[in-house]
Amino acid sequence: MKKHLIGLVTILFLALNVTAKAGDDKEKEVKIKTSAICEMCKERIERNLAFEKGIKESNLDLKDKVVTVKYNPKKTDVNKIKANISKTGYDADEVTADQKGYDKLPSCCKKSGHK
Repeated sequence: MKKHLIGLVTILFLALNVTAKAGDDKEKEVKIKTSAICEMCKERIERNLAFEKGIKESNLDLKDKVVTVKYNPKKTDVNKIKANISKTGYDADEVTADQKGYDKLPSCCKKSGHK
């Protein structure tokens, strides 16, 4: 009887563990305010995000300057996504644009007043 109980507890534990891990793979979504200006900015940000591991989809709405990113939280996180946008040369919420990335942008994509 004791062996059956131990076996049942083990199976239950394994089932709960597998269920918990499956829940971690769920796609997440984040909205990040950017300093993007034009269609070239949109293309640049979306293209660079597409190369980031774990990013499933990104879409920049130029009207409100917010990029919506769908991602796998086991492969990336919000900080890495913001760092990618910053390295591309744009602000990402509280993360300011990386100067080297910003300097590479065409003049039409640069915001006024940036250092």
